[in-house]
Amino acid sequence: MPGGRRPGATASETTWGPRAYTQKHPRSRELPETASMPTASTSSSLARRLMPLALAALAVLSACTEARGAAPAAPGPTIQDTRRYEKPSDADLRRTLSPLAYEVTQKGATEPAFRNPLWNHHEEGLYVDVVSGEPLFSSRDKFDSGTGWPSFTRPVDSARIVEKRDSTQGMERVEVRSKAAGSHLGHLFGDGPAPAKTRYCINSAALRFVAVNDLAKEGYGAWLPLFGRPAPAAATKRQDTSPFTETALLAGGCFWGMEDLLRKIPGVVQTEVGYTGGSSAFRNPTYHDVSSDKTGHAEAVRVVFDPTRLTYETLLEQWFFRMHDPTTLNRQGNDVGTQYRSAIFYLSDAQKRVAEEVKARVDASRKWPRPVVTQIVSAGAFTPAEDYHQDYLVKNPGGYTCHYMRD
Repeated sequence: MPGGRRPGATASETTWGPRAYTQKHPRSRELPETASMPTASTSSSLARRLMPLALAALAVLSACTEARGAAPAAPGPTIQDTRRYEKPSDADLRRTLSPLAYEVTQKGATEPAFRNPLWNHHEEGLYVDVVSGEPLFSSRDKFDSGTGWPSFTRPVDSARIVEKRDSTQGMERVEVRSKAAGSHLGHLFGDGPAPAKTRYCINSAALRFVAVNDLAKEGYGAWLPLFGRPAPAAATKRQDTSPFTETALLAGGCFWGMEDLLRKIPGVVQTEVGYTGGSSAFRNPTYHDVSSDKTGHAEAVRVVFDPTRLTYETLLEQWFFRMHDPTTLNRQGNDVGTQYRSAIFYLSDAQKRVAEEVKARVDASRKWPRPVVTQIVSAGAFTPAEDYHQDYLVKNPGGYTCHYMRD
């Protein structure tokens, strides 16, 4: 764990922290295992030998208190963040997290000191839970502790951090976890900068950094006042009943990749991922419910578009039928189950007619080696998915997707 005994250290070695470096620390000089009491004849020689060590120790302590851009102890601005942060399923975590991030957040592993991307990172922005996206730490509270792990004087909101007693590794420590997802983050120590003297020693692999200029774009605009910038005004959403918009409900596999392509189409006003087409016995299905394959719901994207710029026919023929494989029954890529089926949920008789005509043309084009199996069914209730699913690939660039545009 960060701040604990260095991986590979023996039980006799001291804890790995800014005030307790062992003889194997790469930045310290070697200390003798034993030493006799100095005599008058050796005191001068001993002093000369110890002087470099004393200076090195002073430098280490100075590093610990050198808070690069650290925020003052006074409370920061009140943040109104109403987003929901939830933990994805284990299957999704294994699919989307790096092996190290999974081991750290889910198994309590520790990444190597000094060999991680954020220990010496000083860009202004927010550090969020790599699992749920929950905001955890600010660059303004980050400081150079000299330990080789990211260190912070405090979280952005103490309610978002859970502290637990940790008696592993032969020592007593305070483990730090995220509130929403329960992700293992690191440990809390009492040797940080004054006045609080707290040091949150955190694994880089447990964090994702969002630069201050990207906060609004990635849905963290409410946190801009933390960096002396005004929060963006609430966006005015165009109503579905407006004569200038139309809505489509489309399913074609994992909604992360579908939404990422659909939201970029010229004429699309808004996208939202969710669940539809299932049993009415599940009025407000969750991701866990739908993943059980027992509710009958499909992962779908609700697309609001401007029909004066993008017609329903073009949306289907030039985009929907090209961004997924409509010939695989209940499957897209590695995702298997009825929730990943290809389906068009029409909201009017006109949409039904257009969908049937477009499907027939696509099937007759022979661009696919197998028959098109896309369902065309009347739309039922649509339940928005959990917040961490919305704009997932915007929040997690390089995340999992099996969708791309075919020629």
